[in-house]
Parts: sequence; structure tokens; C-alpha cells
Amino acid sequence: MRAIVQRVSMAQVTVEGKICASIDRGLLVFLGISNADNEKDLDWMVKKIVGLRIFEDNEGKMNLSIKNTGGKILVVSQFTLYANVQKGRRPSFIEAARPENAEPLYLKFCDLISGEKIEVERGVFGAKMDVKLINDGPVTLLVEKTTTNIRK
Repeated sequence: MRAIVQRVSMAQVTVEGKICASIDRGLLVFLGISNADNEKDLDWMVKKIVGLRIFEDNEGKMNLSIKNTGGKILVVSQFTLYANVQKGRRPSFIEAARPENAEPLYLKFCDLISGEKIEVERGVFGAKMDVKLINDGPVTLLVEKTTTNIRK
């Protein structure tokens, strides 16, 4: 599971010319789900993202999490995070989970964030979306759940 996490001062998703999700200060999360991902990976990813101390405190240090700021999270499904571009010029997406497997995990991911008492907005799974954002900082992180993330 991979996520691009951006600290934003605003973000919105438009589908077919209509705004379907919008947040002010908070996090924009592009979530990619692979064939190997399962519900256990969701728990790790949610805890990691909501616990990231990437908002500034009164002294200007990145010391606060989204839970401390009262911000919102906008989650956008992004299968292209699993593009393989090693060979040729056309990306291969064989590592990305098929929609029938990815969508339930995407929805569960959003529900788990809500369970952390954080307001969640969602893109439209599988739709062609226009995403507009103002990256605050800029702060952009790649968060990845793999077997190498486990500390010994």
C-alpha cells in the first residue's frame, strides 16, 4: 500500500464538472492499493498517516498531527501509484489491485480514518477526477506499507 500525503491549505475533487469533495486545511491523501494488500495493512497506514507530525506548532516546528489541528483529510484513490516504468515507455499497472479488490479496501481506509475522529472527504473511486490543491509548505510525503516497514 502506498500513499502520497500532502499537507494542504485547500484541496478539492471535481468529477464531470461538479465538485464532489472539498477541504480547507488538512491532508490530501492519494491512496494506491496493490494486489498484496489486505485489511491489516489499512490499520498500519491509517495510524501512520493520522499520527504524522507534519503541522507546525506555535514555534514553527513540525510537531503536530492532523488529530491535533482539527483538520480534515481528503482521500483520492490512485492506482497509478503502482505503475511500473522500468521497461519501455508505457507504464504497467499489473501490481495495482483490481477495482473489485481495491474499492472495498479504499472505503474501509476512509472509515478507519473517520473512526479516528477525523472528518474525511472522498474522491469518486474509479472516476476520472480533477484534483485541485494548494500544497502548504510544500510538504509531500510518500508513505509505504511493505514487509520492510516492520521493525525488528
